[in-house]
Amino acid sequence: MPGITTTLPVEKFKDGRVITATDEVVREVPVTIFLNDEELVTLVCSPDQLEELAVGFLCAENILHRREDLKGITVNREDGLIWVETAGPSPQRQTFMKRYLTTCCGRGRSSFYFVNDARSIPPVNSKLQIEAVRLLDLERQLEASAATFGATGGTHGAALCSSAGILLFYEDIGRHNAVDKIFGRCFLDGLALNDKILAFSGRISSEILIKVARMGIPVLVSRGAPTDLALAMAAETGITVAGFARGDRMNVYTGAQRIIFGGQ
Repeated sequence: MPGITTTLPVEKFKDGRVITATDEVVREVPVTIFLNDEELVTLVCSPDQLEELAVGFLCAENILHRREDLKGITVNREDGLIWVETAGPSPQRQTFMKRYLTTCCGRGRSSFYFVNDARSIPPVNSKLQIEAVRLLDLERQLEASAATFGATGGTHGAALCSSAGILLFYEDIGRHNAVDKIFGRCFLDGLALNDKILAFSGRISSEILIKVARMGIPVLVSRGAPTDLALAMAAETGITVAGFARGDRMNVYTGAQRIIFGGQ
C-alpha cells in the first residue's frame, strides 16, 4: 500500500488564468477488519498506522478491554486486510453492524442509545489542572504537527498530550479514525491516561466524546465546535470540553474546574 498522499494533475484557475500543474492529494482506502477469522467491518481511512486503527476501533467499540484480551494482530497493508485474534467472543454481527451503520452513516440512531453508551462508562476521575494558555498552545502544536493537512487540506488530527506537550500525534481522513489511532497506541503501550489531554482538530460529536471517555482522558480541547449531546455526555462522565480553541480564545463548556484561567 503506497503512501498516504499521491500527486495528481490539476487545472488551476486563478485571476482569470488556467495553469496546468500537479497537486498533492490525500489517499482514501478501505480496510477490512476480521475478528477471530470472521469479517467484522470495513473502515475507510488513511493507509497508515493500521494496527493502531484496528485496535483503537475495537477498544472504542468495547470489544477489547484489557491488553491480555488481544492475542494477535496481522496487517496486510497491500490489500487493506487486518486479522485480529482476541480472547473473548466476537460480537453478534447483526447487532454490531446495526449499531455501527446507524452510528457512522447517520440513519437515525436514537439518542438514548448514546446515553446508554455513556452510562456504561465509569466517570473520569482526575486531579489534572491545566492553564488555559497551555491548552491553546497544545492546539497550536497540533496544527504545526499536521504536515499532511498542510500539504493536502484533507485530514483531521488528534494528539495525546501532557501539560508539557504532544506525546502522540496521528492524522487521518476521518476524525474518528484519528482518535481511534490514539486509542490503539495507548492500549498497546499500556499508557496511563487520567492525567492527559486530547487535542483535536474536528467537531466534538457524541461519538468522539464516547471514545475519549472510554480512554479515561479528562480534558478534550478542539478548534471545532461541540454538539449538545456530546456536552451532555461530557457532564455525565466528568470530562472537561473546550471548543473553538483558536489563537488566544476558546470556549470551556464543561468541567471548568480543571482550567486555570489568567488572574486566578
